Amino acid sequence: MQTPLEITFRDVTPSDEIKALVAEKVRHLETFYDGIISCHVIIQAPHQSQKQGNLFEVTIYVLVPGEELAVRHNQHDVAEHEHLRVALRDAFSAMARKVKRWKDAVAGEVKVHDGPLQGRVVEIHHDEGYGQIIATDHRLVYFHKNSVVDGSFDALEPRDTVELVVQTDESDIGPQASTVRKIGALNYDPKVKKRH
Repeated sequence: MQTPLEITFRDVTPSDEIKALVAEKVRHLETFYDGIISCHVIIQAPHQSQKQGNLFEVTIYVLVPGEELAVRHNQHDVAEHEHLRVALRDAFSAMARKVKRWKDAVAGEVKVHDGPLQGRVVEIHHDEGYGQIIATDHRLVYFHKNSVVDGSFDALEPRDTVELVVQTDESDIGPQASTVRKIGALNYDPKVKKRH
């Protein structure tokens, strides 16, 4: 996460054991999506139930790019939520489902184009035979001189506009172009369209 985990205890005595358990559950959340920005967990015992004693309530706020996901597990006098570990388990299970749904929804908004993917050369090393392109879908794409059509690698300069085809299998260095073709600035369309 980009910011440290925040845990707030309300009417509950803080314990290192519970803090460690929460941290472990947050690490598990990050296995579903590793770009979580922040997480705030609020643990409280708001109800006094004559039958069961304190019933724990767990609220989790997870900040992901462009959205805050929230889960509030109000236990409705469920007897087993008298146990804080069970309340935490249920709240984090609900948050894991939310994170997965959010990630799937974002993946569904894959950028598509009316024509070939385009971009601008941002870095080129003529002596070493490679460069990088910032594509209109915001990916930084590596390319080798052999991928440039018409053998025009040596003519490419930073800020030149290109069309490119990105290999489906990502390499160790990230996205890599299999084909790069220089285009005129007038043909460059930086607008990105979303699939609806």
